[in-house]
Amino acid sequence: MTKARVYIDGQSGTTGLQIFERIGNRDDLELLRIDEDKRHDLDERRKFINAADVVFLCLPDEGAREAVSLVENPDVRVIDASTAHRTAPGWTYGFPELNAEQRSAIASSRRIANPGCHATGLISTVAPLVQAGVMGADYPLTCFSLTGYSGGGKRMIAAYEESGRPRELDAPGIYGLTLAHKHLPEMQTVCGLAEAPVFLPVVDDYYKGMATSVMLHNRLLQGVRDARDVHRCLSEHYAGEPLVSVAPFAEAQPTLYANELAGTNELRIVVCGNEERTTVTALFDNLGKGASGAAVQNMNIALGLEETRGLV
Repeated sequence: MTKARVYIDGQSGTTGLQIFERIGNRDDLELLRIDEDKRHDLDERRKFINAADVVFLCLPDEGAREAVSLVENPDVRVIDASTAHRTAPGWTYGFPELNAEQRSAIASSRRIANPGCHATGLISTVAPLVQAGVMGADYPLTCFSLTGYSGGGKRMIAAYEESGRPRELDAPGIYGLTLAHKHLPEMQTVCGLAEAPVFLPVVDDYYKGMATSVMLHNRLLQGVRDARDVHRCLSEHYAGEPLVSVAPFAEAQPTLYANELAGTNELRIVVCGNEERTTVTALFDNLGKGASGAAVQNMNIALGLEETRGLV
């Protein structure tokens, strides 16, 4: 059996290291490793990129665009973990559970844009409601999303783990207050919303894990009598999915913790509420289904392998 050749461009960053952790010991892949002192050498990168069957781009946006310009082999599949191509023409959005056609689109694509972590949380809960006609494209959507500090990369991780760090890092930090977060374009485009949501991310003093919540007025939804109807819609959409599930509806939900699924590649949706209002929360790991786990899932699909290999 011929092993698929995989190259991680940006292998020393948080996402790249997490991808390596998931695939480094697999016997069905050949991992191409560039010398550390040549990882910024364009000619050397070009050689590795074009020798691979799949290339993960774990780079800043400009670096990702530069890497794509180095592709000369038409058979190379690129999975970009940056923001650069998530709404770009010719790129397939890498959320396999989005709709009934998305897996086949990913399987046949040479250019796959891995979703953003906050976007994963919102899209997983909102897109099915829009597709089912429960939520109109003009719904005035609001969302807040809690994340562990690992989502900020090496610099933020170092700041939180430094001895004698500033006292404010002991408390949740609300950011993105200009309401122009970089994940908004994909949230709006992929969900089919007329306007971007009002979105606030919150970083807190724990390493990894996310809880992304949308808050809904049932009277502004279509065909919804209470929160159970929203739960039913989402349960039908994700029935049979191996990595995304909807928790059973409970009249009295326990407290939700943003790090509940830390260390996994799963996403769990929790619906709460009553006849008037509903909250929908996506729980997952920002480094798992929110980044590297999703990238490996997309690679498995693109290569025609078992989708959850290395993830469960």
